[in-house]
Amino acid sequence: MTARPPLPPFTIDTAIRKVRMAEDAWNTQDPDRVAQAYTEDSVWRNRSEFLTGRPAIAAFLRRKWERERNYRLIKELWAFTGHRIAVRFQYEWQDATAQWFRAYGNEQWEFADNGLMCRREASINDVAIREEERRFLWAAGPRPADHPGLTDLGM
Repeated sequence: MTARPPLPPFTIDTAIRKVRMAEDAWNTQDPDRVAQAYTEDSVWRNRSEFLTGRPAIAAFLRRKWERERNYRLIKELWAFTGHRIAVRFQYEWQDATAQWFRAYGNEQWEFADNGLMCRREASINDVAIREEERRFLWAAGPRPADHPGLTDLGM
C-alpha cells in the first residue's frame, strides 16, 4: 500500500492538516480521487448506509454528488489521539428542485499506519435553508485558504 501522509500517530498540526486534506478532496467531488484516501477494505457507516471497500465508497460518492448539487463542505478538527480523528463538519447543497440544504455532521476516523483511512463513521442531519442563508459561497472546488472555517463563521 502507498503511504498517505501525514501518518499516525497524529499531532495537533498533522491532525489539522489531515482534516483539511480530506475537506479539499471532498470539495473536488471526484469519487475516484476521494476513494484513494481509504484502505481497500475500509469500513464506512454514512447515516444509515453501511459500506465496505473502495469500489463501494466510490459508487456511494457518485450517487451522493449526483443528488447533492453545488456541494460546498467545511470540516473542522474536533479531537484526535493516536490513529483516530474526530471531525465536525457542515456542507451546503442543492437538490433537483433547487431547494438548498445545510448538512450538519460528525465523523469518527481511524487510520492504518500508512495514513489511509480504514474506518469512517458519519452521523449527518440535513436542514432546509433559504438561498440567502448560504454561507459557503466560493467557486466549485476546494475552499480558498482565506475563507473562514466553521468556528470563525460562528457555526
